[in-house]
Amino acid sequence: MTWDINNFATLSRYPEGGTVIFGDDAKDKIIGIGNVKLGTSPLIENVVLVDDLKHNLLSVSQLCDKGFDVIFDNVVCKVIDRQSTHVYFSIFVKAMYT
Repeated sequence: MTWDINNFATLSRYPEGGTVIFGDDAKDKIIGIGNVKLGTSPLIENVVLVDDLKHNLLSVSQLCDKGFDVIFDNVVCKVIDRQSTHVYFSIFVKAMYT
């Protein structure tokens, strides 16, 4: 999920006009659906554009289902192609506990 329309390589209106429900039971409207490309990474498909979302959210389980390994440590999250071991992208993360 993302809030930024500029992240999309392709985008179309979300035909069902659905909503996303978060852990605190807050709801936001789905505006569109499309594909996102991050640098040299392959397309991330079926990403939804959500109205008023404050942060981009990436599903680790969906990446794993598509043949990627997602590895976290206290500094970085890496998304790695399981077959080629190519690192498609790294995201620096804040340590939650110090």
